[in-house]
Amino acid sequence: MKFGVGQPVPRQEDPILLQGQGRYSDDIKLEGLAYCAMVRSQVAHGLIKGIDISEAKTMPGVLGVWTGADLEAAGYGTLKTVLPVPNRDGSPMKTPVRPSLATDKVRFVGDPVAFVVAETPAQARDAAEAVVVDIESLPAVTDARTAAQPGAPLVFDDVPGNIGVDFHYGDTGKVDEAFARAAHITRLRLISNRIVVCAMEPRSATGHYDAKTDRYTLYAGNQGAFGLKNQMAALLNIKPAQMRILTGNVGGSFGMKGSPYPEYAGLFHASKLLGRPVKWTDDRSGAFLSDQHGRDHDFDAELALDKDGHFLAVRLSGYANLGAYLANVGAAMGSMGVTRNLAAIYRTPLIEVSTKVVFTHTSSVGAYRGAGRPEANYFMERLIDTAAREMGIDQVEMRRRNHIRPEEMPYKTASGTTYDSGEFTILLDKALELADVAGFSARKAESTARGKLRGLGIGDYLEVTAPPTNEMGGIRFEPNGDVSIITGTLDYGQGHWSAFAQVLTEKLGVPFHRIKLIQGDSDLLIAGGGTGGSKSIMASGAAIVEASDKVIDKGKQIAGVALEASAVDIEFKTGRFTIVGTDRGIGIMELAEKLRGGMVLPEGVPDTLNVSHVHESAPSAFPNGTHVAEVEIDPDTGVIEVVKYTMVGDFGTVINPLLVEGQSHGGVVQGIGQAMFEHVVYSEEGQPLTGSFTDYALPRASDTPFFQVDYHSVPAKTNVLGAKGCGEAGCAGSLPSVMNAIVDALGGRHINMPATPERVWEVLNS
Repeated sequence: MKFGVGQPVPRQEDPILLQGQGRYSDDIKLEGLAYCAMVRSQVAHGLIKGIDISEAKTMPGVLGVWTGADLEAAGYGTLKTVLPVPNRDGSPMKTPVRPSLATDKVRFVGDPVAFVVAETPAQARDAAEAVVVDIESLPAVTDARTAAQPGAPLVFDDVPGNIGVDFHYGDTGKVDEAFARAAHITRLRLISNRIVVCAMEPRSATGHYDAKTDRYTLYAGNQGAFGLKNQMAALLNIKPAQMRILTGNVGGSFGMKGSPYPEYAGLFHASKLLGRPVKWTDDRSGAFLSDQHGRDHDFDAELALDKDGHFLAVRLSGYANLGAYLANVGAAMGSMGVTRNLAAIYRTPLIEVSTKVVFTHTSSVGAYRGAGRPEANYFMERLIDTAAREMGIDQVEMRRRNHIRPEEMPYKTASGTTYDSGEFTILLDKALELADVAGFSARKAESTARGKLRGLGIGDYLEVTAPPTNEMGGIRFEPNGDVSIITGTLDYGQGHWSAFAQVLTEKLGVPFHRIKLIQGDSDLLIAGGGTGGSKSIMASGAAIVEASDKVIDKGKQIAGVALEASAVDIEFKTGRFTIVGTDRGIGIMELAEKLRGGMVLPEGVPDTLNVSHVHESAPSAFPNGTHVAEVEIDPDTGVIEVVKYTMVGDFGTVINPLLVEGQSHGGVVQGIGQAMFEHVVYSEEGQPLTGSFTDYALPRASDTPFFQVDYHSVPAKTNVLGAKGCGEAGCAGSLPSVMNAIVDALGGRHINMPATPERVWEVLNS
């Protein structure tokens, strides 16, 4: 079927966006709009002695200035985490209170302490600069390992040692025994560097309180309107029915826009008092300070092997940086996230993970593309490559020896997950052939002749997609003849419209060009898990399939009337209802047209094809694959160039190869960015030294080669489409393959991310 499942259909969104017709959060222009600017701490840690707003209140255009005391008096709630992580003894994690504006202490540079609302953005910014905040500076700590040591400055007085969670997974006794009898142990200190998310669209939001209806409407980019509605209602201490989220296009998120932020409560407070909508839009400098950051893990990693290179146990012990406050899922990545993904595609009998999840005087750390999955794969693959080199075993052979075999499926891992499918050695072999690894020695010799060091790295990966959630699958036949899909996921660059339309076209035969997608209005949703964790096609896809079945059931009854036959004699195929054994039938779009025209139906027969359905608990899937990277290093300057890159993925049933390839490209480039360029740096006083693109390097097109992409698809057995998700896999494969290639070019000398020219030069000349 044209535009059905498996075809490379271009993104439906692109013509709209390329013509400048997209509607982003800052494009909202409501009548009577006022503008907000934030006042942020310029000190990483200190006591608030006073906030002088007198001058700011008298400045031109200013409508009001508010502090944390005002929001506290108004009775707003606090910002909360939605994914608590237990301590090793089962006790709950530390969850210190975070109001929208700091009232007693500031805890990082950028901590909001007040806000100004004025008639224009410029007037609001000018007045915000006139607010004087008297802060008594205190010592700060920005590194998680340092923050957990005795005597470190405390972020919260009621969080001893700054440890929010003392996480542990595994059987220590059995792991110790495995290490004791190991023929070889590989040990590495592995750091997953802190990342600024750098979404193309900075955060922006408009809050509007309607006194007539006593309802609150937030216009903001996010990852799921249904979930944000409930979290915002809790923040404002109102009923969920009073809250509405409206979202248009979203210019990237990668996990960062998945939760409420401190600015949002203030918008509604001002709107309520002023009787008009209030907008706030961040600038890029503000985004570096106020957006959640990603990664920031520091682990001592160990792999125990027998004399033949078979894995006996893997052990991680280290630190995960929370930042100054708990983000939505901030505690999960370096604890449960790493644990669930550490086994990857290998028969690893024992796993132990011990993580101190630590508060520091820095921006909060939240989910960032992969959220623990790329880190775990990076840790495992670096250990494997190093062990192979130390034991004199070929790196490919070591991986093959330890791969989980297809005949072992379903396979329960040491982390408690159960893989339903996978042919890991086939993917590895296919990637090696596609990358022409056999010809690497010749390419290396050619590089050597030009004075360059060449290295090859493999990244064998598997990631566990986000856990089960409920998802809406609404199908609505519109008056103009279009068909709308209503779902609780939310597109922020993934291309949902085309992929979801392909599923509906395949299932119902609805013309592809007549399908529209509705995701960003919480009033239309009855459920929604949002977009994140590479689960959208499993959740929304299954919801669409199940909703389509309900449409077919309704349609058979209605078609029976239209065709003057019993509903039990009606069958549905390729978009048509027909009487069994005859050629008499009616297309689904024609049947919908008859209903719009006032078709007379007997009692008990549905009068609409519309369906509102909730798919319950799409389980996690296990996308996997092999990436092969080649790099060249200039030994005189330390500059690295990724010169060749190949990836073969198993994403189960591929709905749209064009979109999957695009997602793969994007993930790989972000992985290259973390491996070679990106790193947030703070001074000893907690001042961010990488606060703009002048100091923070992102990969550019010139930093990446052309990619070779192929697939070896083994359909998942846990969802009706057989899909496995692809949105974050590029990071999981690129971090280890690029870093393994760099270490290979350096002759096996370990280096942590980011492998900047300075660091590489130091390694070569140490």
